[in-house]
Amino acid sequence: MTTVAFIGLGNMGGGMAANLAAKGFAVRAFDLSAEALQKAVAAGCTACSSAGEAVAGAEVVVTMLPAGSHVAGVYRDSVFGASPKGTLLIDCSTIDVGTAKTLGAEADAAGLVAVDAPVSGGIAAANAGTLTFMVGGSDEGFARAKPVLEAMGKAVIHAGASGAGQTAKICNNMLLGASMVATSEAFLLAQKLGLDPQRFYDIASVSSGQCWSMTSYCPLPGVGPESPADRGYQGGFAVALMLKDLRLAAEAAGLAGAETPMGAKALELYEGFAATGQGGLDFSAIIRRLGKPAD
Repeated sequence: MTTVAFIGLGNMGGGMAANLAAKGFAVRAFDLSAEALQKAVAAGCTACSSAGEAVAGAEVVVTMLPAGSHVAGVYRDSVFGASPKGTLLIDCSTIDVGTAKTLGAEADAAGLVAVDAPVSGGIAAANAGTLTFMVGGSDEGFARAKPVLEAMGKAVIHAGASGAGQTAKICNNMLLGASMVATSEAFLLAQKLGLDPQRFYDIASVSSGQCWSMTSYCPLPGVGPESPADRGYQGGFAVALMLKDLRLAAEAAGLAGAETPMGAKALELYEGFAATGQGGLDFSAIIRRLGKPAD
């Protein structure tokens, strides 16, 4: 039985750790939240009092943390120098590309094998074990990480060298954020011009404007498959998290000298929306920033 240290049991990490335990991994879990730890224990994990305790004796270390500074802190304080040579490190957090590459190099220097493996799919997919993982790292690292990630997801894709997973994640979410804005604009315009939203959905969903934001996650209540829009924009992928990813994409674009005008506009709109206290709503609620849907 493979022993996994799982550090970070928030909205995403809790479900991921539970799925590992359900698939037969021995999960040593740590989080600053006592409630999160209790849920992990109920799901079959062993609670630890610190990251260091969780890492001790683990063959694999999985992190799911808010930012690169948190991942770096755990790695440098509790993993590097404490884990045996060859220990596999899988960071599933969404962090900046530069930090991912730096930590990958530091892990290699310490004789450890590290991959960055951010996720796509949201809370429901984390709980259901149907996440998509985009993985950056060596061929060896990917091969070793794949069976662990498959216990938590439906798709595990090798994006390339260290940092490539984070690159794929922020580019994907920049596209998602911008497409949700465009989808919202289109539905609001169609309504203002007198077109029934369901009729517009029926047409656009099988036409050239079709996109995931429309057919799987429509921002208008009562149209298309059930989505957070049908639950008052509760649950799903929070505005604050989309804003974080758009900022990471903007930072990366600046460092790379890439022009991303649509990404920049999406960032501007989500920043304005979050500033009004809407950061906890699902990101499809951005439709409210653009106008009020007709009754």
